[in-house]
Amino acid sequence: MAGSQDMFDAIVMADERFHGEGYREGYEEGSSLGVTEGRQHGRLHGAKIGSEIGCYQGFAFAWKCLLHSCTTEKDSRKMKVLESLIGMIQKFPYDDPTYDKLHEDLDKIRGKFKQVRTLCSSCW
Repeated sequence: MAGSQDMFDAIVMADERFHGEGYREGYEEGSSLGVTEGRQHGRLHGAKIGSEIGCYQGFAFAWKCLLHSCTTEKDSRKMKVLESLIGMIQKFPYDDPTYDKLHEDLDKIRGKFKQVRTLCSSCW
């Protein structure tokens, strides 16, 4: 009778055992895929942010060169705003994805860029 009881317990407990094994296998596979997808997502969005910042920096350097020879008071104000934008870009933490104020700083750079673009668009 004890042998049949063990066999009966094995049958009854099979569902629980298979559920536990399936859960562990699924968790391990999901964790692995999650890391891979997270890296791909991070690379994509990091590249987008880097490209955006690079565009702003190129714009600022080009205008700085154009305004460098000008000495009017209006142009010196533009130059100060450009220097501010360049400083913000240089302080941006490119290599620290865990920086907690990354999006706040990016929004500030975007706002400063809009200000520079508005000031410089009146030149031409």
